[in-house]
Amino acid sequence: RTLFWNFANRNEEMDMTIAIVTGASSGMGREFVLQLSQYVSVDEIWAIARRREALEELARETAVPVRPIALDLLDSASFDALARLLETEKPDVRLLVNAAGFGKFGAYHNVSVEDDCRMIDLNCKALLVMTRLCIPYMAPGSHILQLDSNSAWQPVPYITTYGATKAFVLSYS
Repeated sequence: RTLFWNFANRNEEMDMTIAIVTGASSGMGREFVLQLSQYVSVDEIWAIARRREALEELARETAVPVRPIALDLLDSASFDALARLLETEKPDVRLLVNAAGFGKFGAYHNVSVEDDCRMIDLNCKALLVMTRLCIPYMAPGSHILQLDSNSAWQPVPYITTYGATKAFVLSYS
């Protein structure tokens, strides 16, 4: 299916407008949730992160209703759960903010291969899967914000894998 087909054949009964923000329990993701109501009119924000308690606390601080969705984007079962939720709710996703991510910094031999792989999985794979899951629920005029980094533009010592993941985000976007 093409992107045009998805837009043209969306269920017209979608009436709940939402924004989805990953990495919402802290950092830039949390800040996006706190400030979204100033820039986007939606019925609800779906805040996604691992820590349910932090999401519930965030929900008490916002002007727009927040649905805390505790998912670990390093676990592929989380994407299945989100796909089921999207299919059940059939929301009109007006904004997707992919803010989940992390970096391990240090000399190459001091960062484990496991941490390198987790950075790739979260910063690249999760962002790609989230984007692909949400696009069928987005209408023309909706927006996707993919957070990269200045390290995406050139190699930077001590953040090689992180920079490479952010270069992926820049090129993919």
